[in-house]
Amino acid sequence: MLAIAMIISFFVGKTFTAYTILAIILLIIIIGFIQEYKAEKAIESLKKMVMPVSIVIRDGIEKEIPSKEIVPRDILILRNGEKIPADCIILEEKELLVNESVLTGESKEIKKSAVGNAKEYKEVNTLFAGSFIVNGKSIAKVMHTGMNTKFGKIAEMISITEKELPLQKKVNKIAKFMAVIAVTVAILTGFIALLNSQFSKASIIEVLILTIAISVSAFPEGFPVVLITALSRGVYRMAKKNAIVNRMSIIETLGETTVICSDKTGTITKGEMTVRKIFTDNRIFEVTGVGYEGEGGFLLNKRKVDIKNETTLNLILKTAVLCNDASIQRSGEDKIYNIIGMPTEAALLVMSAKAEIFREDFFNKRFEEIIFTSERKMMSILIKEKKECIVYSKGALEFLLKKCKYIERNNGMFRLLERDKKRILNEFKKITSESLRTIAFAYKKTCCTNREHLEEDLVFLGFAGMEDPPREEIKEAIKNCKKAGISVKMITGDNKKTALSIAREIGLQKGKIIEGEELDKITDKELQKIVNNISIFARVRPEHKLRIVKALKENGEIVTMTGDGVNDSPALKAAHIGVAMGKNGTDVSRSVADLTLKDDNFATIVYAIKEGRTIFNNIKKFVSYQLSCNYAELAILFVGVLLSPILGWPIPVLLALHILFMNIVTDNLPAITLGFNKSSPDIMKEKPRKNKNILNKNLIILFVFAGTLMALFSLGTFWFTFSVLGQSIEYARTTTLVSLILLEIVGAFNFRSFRKMVLNRSIIANKYLFWASLISIIATILIIYTPINKIFETVPISLVDWVIALVFVFVLIIIFDVLKKINKKKKFFRIG
Repeated sequence: MLAIAMIISFFVGKTFTAYTILAIILLIIIIGFIQEYKAEKAIESLKKMVMPVSIVIRDGIEKEIPSKEIVPRDILILRNGEKIPADCIILEEKELLVNESVLTGESKEIKKSAVGNAKEYKEVNTLFAGSFIVNGKSIAKVMHTGMNTKFGKIAEMISITEKELPLQKKVNKIAKFMAVIAVTVAILTGFIALLNSQFSKASIIEVLILTIAISVSAFPEGFPVVLITALSRGVYRMAKKNAIVNRMSIIETLGETTVICSDKTGTITKGEMTVRKIFTDNRIFEVTGVGYEGEGGFLLNKRKVDIKNETTLNLILKTAVLCNDASIQRSGEDKIYNIIGMPTEAALLVMSAKAEIFREDFFNKRFEEIIFTSERKMMSILIKEKKECIVYSKGALEFLLKKCKYIERNNGMFRLLERDKKRILNEFKKITSESLRTIAFAYKKTCCTNREHLEEDLVFLGFAGMEDPPREEIKEAIKNCKKAGISVKMITGDNKKTALSIAREIGLQKGKIIEGEELDKITDKELQKIVNNISIFARVRPEHKLRIVKALKENGEIVTMTGDGVNDSPALKAAHIGVAMGKNGTDVSRSVADLTLKDDNFATIVYAIKEGRTIFNNIKKFVSYQLSCNYAELAILFVGVLLSPILGWPIPVLLALHILFMNIVTDNLPAITLGFNKSSPDIMKEKPRKNKNILNKNLIILFVFAGTLMALFSLGTFWFTFSVLGQSIEYARTTTLVSLILLEIVGAFNFRSFRKMVLNRSIIANKYLFWASLISIIATILIIYTPINKIFETVPISLVDWVIALVFVFVLIIIFDVLKKINKKKKFFRIG
């Protein structure tokens, strides 16, 4: 549309107007590109968060290289806690356990063994890229890298085509509609103008100039810039809150979410095992703090205890540290630890760290070790302390208790009687009924170093109960979802008992629970009928997630789904919003997802939904505002033509260059800043509306009403200055231009909120709008009172003319404030 206007301008000899339109077209393209580039940079920054390295043996020398530089036939040294960077065959291993959940969806550890013949290897001899070592170490030979790995082949099967862009479609629909209006009104107005004038070359040129002005006035050329700026700003705000938007097009859908299907482990919970209770000396101590953070303490009957006065508790903490193969390291943040090894063992180290007990405090060497096996369910070590040999053991209570002959209490060591065992087992049942995982501790002083007798006649110390606790902020996030009309469904691989325990803790109790085995027995149609009434899905496999998403979508729900593994990718892609994990997720799930959580936190999803709603509300505001301005400009030109033969007005009332100036400087700048409005306090109390349009009937009435008032006041200004005061056409146009610019600026303040008034609210509630308005006024002064006024065909006007314009401005504010107040009380119609 602008390009056609530019060509016509060249044709009628208005070369400056033509070049100005060309400059505007280029400006829109450049700004749009810059904004999209900035958004892409924010997305790319996530991918650079982790730059993995690996240790290889090349030319007989160990080297640390970026994992992406690994090639087939490289020899890798892989240790506990490391992610496997390529498909390899195992040459050597020691107590090697691997977690392949990213490929299989199963979180259990898998025992791997070294290959006998490198040419005849099986899956048990193979390490797969993307999985990681949870115990032991290995030397392995690289077989496949990149897309040739098993991980890569799964990634290759997943299409990452862009999802539908509903928001862009809606904006394009509005722009096309306005373009049609522009062409129709331009032709109609031109025809009327020709009828009212003598047919000549001059009259044709005059009509063409008028056509240009009308085309420019009706077309919202700044829409793409304003839209991209608002979305980019939202993307930036989300990124600061740990939500990385991979596709800007999903922001609208994000705000419409009706169901969140969330993983339990790592999203609702911390994904970090935490010791919550310790039973020792017939007492239960509570352990405070969450996750791998050293903040916390020990409570007895809700009172803090002095560890130094608790002999048995001290011994448990010491045993937990010494009889342990994991390690913890400071992350750089105060008392927050990174773990290497099994999460259960790491939780014991963090527990002891809360009492300032660390492995480094003990300079004891292990003389003997009996490793944990799935058959024995125990681990024991023999160390020498001063002149004594001491055995420390830990393991499953039912196995460890059989090995114990004595029990330790604060006042000494006693023989373990049957009544003691019964009491221990009763307390064990109570703690396990709370879905806590337990581990028991024992020790003994010994003279015998014979391995076969190390675990005989042990002294029972007690046991610890641990869990993966809910995040502290999750309860509030669930409450916010309920207020916002969003249903939350917890999906977990854990059993019903554990899932219900967590659900009770976070306030997610409404609804039924179903397990994966039950899902396997029902059809998709049957699932569709019951899925809305289910809050908890337990013992779920990744393929179940896809069925859950599809069932919810069939019921008309807008679904946000979380996932971290490769096998979660189909469900992430099928959901309206796929959410991947930034810390523990796979590259494949992140590439398919629309949103990535840097902190893997459920509360971040809720924040993102809130931000999505805010952005969409702001889009409605600036679209309504810009259309009111375009409508006002169109009405002024059209009505000006109709009144021309009656009042003897020149055609057009405002020039095309005036309209372009307003559209770019005094429309677009305030419109952009309307996209920076903060969210209203009650935005998460509104129920989600599915597939809502940017403009509803009430908004259309509002912007037509606003545009009509601005057009009437501007035409009134022109009539008063030209017809009553008898000023020159240039003077009257300039006064009318100033009046319309000020009316459009104050219109932005009216559209800043659909409910709150302007006069009783701070002018800097949106500071960006304040500065944009100031810049617009300064720009207006420049085109009137400096030599460039010759280009814009304006002339200096007096202070009285500014006062006339300001009177109309205050009348417009008062009208809108009165309407908002009346609507707040009577609620005639809902705008937002």
